Amino acid sequence: MASFNKVILVGNLGADPELRQTPNGVPVTNFRIAVSRRQSKNQENPQTDWINVVCWRSTAEFVAKYFTKGRAILVCGSLQTREWTDQNGQKRYATDVVADEVTFVDKKQDSAGNGAFNSAPAPYSASPNDAAFQEMSSDDDLPF
Repeated sequence: MASFNKVILVGNLGADPELRQTPNGVPVTNFRIAVSRRQSKNQENPQTDWINVVCWRSTAEFVAKYFTKGRAILVCGSLQTREWTDQNGQKRYATDVVADEVTFVDKKQDSAGNGAFNSAPAPYSASPNDAAFQEMSSDDDLPF
């Protein structure tokens, strides 16, 4: 049976992303986004989850160039779980979203602050458009 690991999130950056490089020179940035949970009718205060996101290569460069603390971002990617043993011998776990695509949710205001909008760069995708995507002519073509 095939598995599927796809995450789509919209949130706000908790800090300015910092572009770093691996020892081999590969650009990488890690950041956290605040994502609000759906609020039930009985809940007074909305709850927020902080999600760890990692971007590689040109996606990392794009995020570091165009995004800052508080800015809304849409992230598409997959979940990845890491496991390690800390200094006290305790097993630790972390789950990150490894971003394949990122894009703007809001428009950037111009530097004059008068509310006019500049054209933003196009959304960035680390992968080519789904070349394998194939449109079906009817439900009869579906394999299930």
